[in-house]
Amino acid sequence: QVQLVESGGGLVQPGGSLRLACTGSGFTFRNYAIGWFRQAPGKEREGVSCISSDDDSIDYADSTKGRFTISRDNDKKTVYLQMNSLKPEDTALYSCAMSMMCTRVADKSTPNYFTSWGRGTQVTVSS
Repeated sequence: QVQLVESGGGLVQPGGSLRLACTGSGFTFRNYAIGWFRQAPGKEREGVSCISSDDDSIDYADSTKGRFTISRDNDKKTVYLQMNSLKPEDTALYSCAMSMMCTRVADKSTPNYFTSWGRGTQVTVSS
C-alpha cells in the first residue's frame, strides 16, 4: 500500500525553526518527486516546495524562498523540509504528496499532478 506520513510539526514562536519529514512506503521512493503543500483554515491549499527524484529539480514558493530548504534521503525514504525564520502566516497543516516530476509548485494546478497525499502535520507559529 502506497503511503506517505508526515511528522515534525508543532508550536513554535515567530523566528523559530522546525524540520518536517515525509516518509514513504509501499513504492520505490527514489523514483518519485515529492512535494510539500500547506493549507490554513479558510484558505486554499498552496504549494510550498518540491524536489525531484534525483534532487535535480527543486522549486519553492516565493513566500518560502530563503527560509525553507527541501532535501531528501532516498535510503531513508524521507524528504525533509527545514523551515527557518518562521512567521505567523506559515501556520497551516502541511502535507506531502508524490508525483513524477517537480514543476512550478506554486501554480494552482500543481496539486492535481500529485497523489497519495499524507494526512499532514500541523505547524503553528505563535507567541
